[in-house]
Formats: sequence, C-alpha cells, structure tokens
Amino acid sequence: MTIKKTVTIDEIISSSKLSLYQISVLVLCFIIVAIDGFDTASIGYIAPALRQEWGLSPAQLGPAFGAGLFGLMIGAFLMGPLADRIGRKKTILISMFVFGVGTLISAFSTSLQMLTVMRFLIGIGLGGAMPICIALTSEFSPQKQRVLLVTLSFCGFTAGFALGGELSAQIIASYGWRGVLILGGIAPLVLIPFLWRLLPESVRYLAVHPEKAASLHKVIERIVGDKRWSEHTILAGDAVGKQKSPVSQLFVGGFAKRTLLIWVTYFCSLFVFYLLSSWLPTIMKDAGYSIPTAARIGAMVPLGGTIGAIVLARMMDKFNPCAVLSGSYFLSGIALISLGYVIHSSGWLAFVAFWIGFGVVGAQTGMNAFVAGIYPTAARATGIAWALAVGRIGSIIGSVIGGALMMTLGNPQSLFQVIAAPTALAAVALFVVNSLHRERITPAPVAADAH
Repeated sequence: MTIKKTVTIDEIISSSKLSLYQISVLVLCFIIVAIDGFDTASIGYIAPALRQEWGLSPAQLGPAFGAGLFGLMIGAFLMGPLADRIGRKKTILISMFVFGVGTLISAFSTSLQMLTVMRFLIGIGLGGAMPICIALTSEFSPQKQRVLLVTLSFCGFTAGFALGGELSAQIIASYGWRGVLILGGIAPLVLIPFLWRLLPESVRYLAVHPEKAASLHKVIERIVGDKRWSEHTILAGDAVGKQKSPVSQLFVGGFAKRTLLIWVTYFCSLFVFYLLSSWLPTIMKDAGYSIPTAARIGAMVPLGGTIGAIVLARMMDKFNPCAVLSGSYFLSGIALISLGYVIHSSGWLAFVAFWIGFGVVGAQTGMNAFVAGIYPTAARATGIAWALAVGRIGSIIGSVIGGALMMTLGNPQSLFQVIAAPTALAAVALFVVNSLHRERITPAPVAADAH
C-alpha cells in the first residue's frame, strides 16, 4: 500500500515565487476594498448636499452616520462566521450584493429616515467585505511577505476613500447627491460577475474540507504553474477538523487571552481614530484656524497613516510584529499628548498630526495583517471580523463622546492627554500578547476523520 505524501499550504506557497495568479487575487481584493472605501465615505461626501436639499442641521444627520457604523459592526459579527462556514468567496459576493443593492436603493431615498435605514443595511454588507478580503489576501500570501501584501491590499480602502472625494465633487456638480449613490451601488454589482469568474476560493478553506480536494489542486496548480503537488495530500497546516463553531475557536486552545487582548487593542485604536476624525476639525476651528487650513492639517493624519502602514508592514515582516505594533501605539500616545501643546502652531501641529496618523492608523492597518496570521483557518475570517466589530464599538463611542470630553475638560492639553490613554492601553495589551507567544498554544481537538 502506497502512503500518500502530505504537504501544507505554507510549504507550497513559501517554496514558490509570488505568481501572477496570487497577484491577481491581491488586486481583486484591493478593488473590493476600494469600492468598500468609496461606499463607506459616500455619506460624508453627500452630507452638505443633503443638508441643503432637505433643510437639515448637522445634528439631524447624526443618525445616518451612526446607523452606518452600527451596520458595519453587525455586518462584521455576522459575515465573519459565515465566511468560515460557507467560504470566503461566497460571503464576499453576498456582502457585495447587499451593499450594492442597498446603496442603489438609498439613491432614491425620500426622507432622512429611509436613508438612515438603508445606511444600516449598507453597513452590514460593508462590514463583511473588508475583514474577509483581509483573510483571503493573507491566505494567498507567502509567509515572509504576508504583512506587506495584506497592508498593500488594505490600502485600497484609503484609495477608494480619497478617489471618492474627487469623483463625488464632480458627480454632485452635474447630477446631484443621488448620482454618487447610484455610482456607489452600480460599481459592486457590476464587479460581482467578474469576481464569480476570477476570484478563487481560499486555499486554506479548501484544504480543511477534504471533499474539495480537486478544487484545491486546481488552485494550487495555478499558483505554482505546474502539477508538482498533484500526488500530495494538501493540508491547511493548522488545527482543523470538525469544530462546534468558528466563534468557539477564538477562545479554545490558549486563544482566549489573545482574543480578549486583541479586542482591547482594536477598541482603543478605533476609538482614538474616530474621535480624532470626528472632532479634530472642530478643535482646530476653535483654536482659530480657517476651514481650508484645518482641512490641510487634518489630511496629515491619513497621509501619515498610509506611509505608516507600509513602513510598519516592512518592519513587521522583519521583526517581532507585536513589538513593532506596541511601540507604534506607545509613540503615537506621546504624539497625542504633544498635540495639545502645539495646537496654536500650524507647522508643529501638521508635523504631530502626521505622526499620530503614522502611529495609530498605521498600526491599525498592521493589526489587520497581524490578526490574519494568529487564528487557524477554520476561524480566521471570524477572528478578523469580530476584532473589527469590537473596534466598531470603540469607533461609535469615540465619535459620540468627543464633544462631551471637549466640554468637560475645557482645554486641548487635558483633552489630548485623555485621548492618549487608550493608545497606551493598546500598547500594553500587545506587549502582553507578545509574552503569550512564548507559551505553546494547545491545538483544538481534531476529529478522527479530519483528513
């Protein structure tokens, strides 16, 4: 009797050069996340036109913003486990359909209430697409380049966000705010047939389902360019088998502490980011800056975040990822404290804002890649999605309480000292996660017929 050889996905991908097929997967994920970024930001782009047409105050628009964030949170909670059960590809297509149709319908809203409901439904779709793309990108990337490639793919969100601003300005001028939403709805729906044809299922997802072995070998042949592994049994390379649920795997085999600490980090990170995004322009206006100057200075945060994401990704591929991310959050906390003392100097304010973006936004992007490598295949999409969902809770709280903190604390120095505290907590949480790396994780029970 001939014993069939076994090989893991990591061994196959790490022993092969990065192929055009893998790059095509990364590009498709980049496009998906870019459309996600455009749709996420669309409510902000059309807000001035909405206010003018419907006679709304800024406070009245609040529910529409909040509904979208709440939908993002629910979508992440729901779509992550679904992706681990039915596959990454199918769940991405479902997410694209949900937010495409939702955005298209929202273009014909006749009231703020209708728009608010649609933003919630759109958020559910958007909340699923991003974390699943992160998981898929991670699973097609070589170990040594994984963090960088996931980061570059995730930069599609920033690109969609930025490109959306320019497109929206032109569309609103010619077709009104509804034109922006029509474009935002049509784009994902047009992309769905191409994704169905070109986007492969996750190789790791296929590997943990023995009945999909034929499909797995076809994808592997596309990656390596030949049939060298056709006589091998291909394994995911981590704890697989029949599990009760993807969610349960976040808390078994030594993962519970890490999961909770990662959630703390995501909560703190997105709390700070959304608080700054929502209230920094107001703080600068109160400090005497004009709206154009405040906009230019505020743009230093995402600029720093984009550069920080790429730099930190390279560092994470070469050094201890936890140490890199923990140090980034710690230094961003120092920058936040400094912000209160340079608020009246535009040059220093722009400089410090850049480093806050570098530290907080860059580290948050790095966290997405880091978490993608922590959990086993059967729970990877759930792990990323639920971490982002907990982070969304922080984003909602941060965007809401900024005004109350401003009124309570009364001066920028005290305000930014308080805002810096969560970044310090994130740094400590990751420091503890790093110490847990030295502890051996006990694999979850594997069913006798797993392979």
